[in-house]
Amino acid sequence: MKLIFATHNQHKVEELKKLLPSNISILSLTDINCHEEIEETGTTLEENAKLKANFIKYKYGLDCFADDSGLEVDALGGSPGVYSARYAGDKKNNEDNIKKIWKELSNKESTKAQFRTVIASSFGSKTTIYEGKVIGNLIFEKRGNHGFGYDPIFIPEGYTKTFAELGDTVKNKISHRALATQKFLTELLTTLKL
Repeated sequence: MKLIFATHNQHKVEELKKLLPSNISILSLTDINCHEEIEETGTTLEENAKLKANFIKYKYGLDCFADDSGLEVDALGGSPGVYSARYAGDKKNNEDNIKKIWKELSNKESTKAQFRTVIASSFGSKTTIYEGKVIGNLIFEKRGNHGFGYDPIFIPEGYTKTFAELGDTVKNKISHRALATQKFLTELLTTLKL
């Protein structure tokens, strides 16, 4: 079975491929020759995930799913949230985003944060939402070489290493994206009786 994942982000595609059973393969937007950048104009993760899934559904007539993820920092009122990728500007520069987080947290007591992923699936005439989140704390140094985005500064609760240090095997069991994907796949496989 092939699933369309409404993204051009190869990091996300590779991460999800590792979570799927061997009888399901993922096709990205690039794989279906959709080279458009789908505008993420929503003000919530849920809105952006739905926008992307519905865009592909209506333009190409293909069942698909899309996600949006964000880092939500307690001391910053839940920011950067839906703006996580472009927190320091439209260039979506990970280094700049991390530096901005550090600057804004420099006079705050709490470094508590959560990563949250929302998956919207658009199958048939139905759009369904699935959520996964992982709570942890941010640190003021970058540690580890795996992952992307804020992974080098996020330590999940119950661990002493950052997402970027834990590596794919652990991260793919406990991450926000893994948890949302498990919920999505459980319902999908039950529905399809796979």
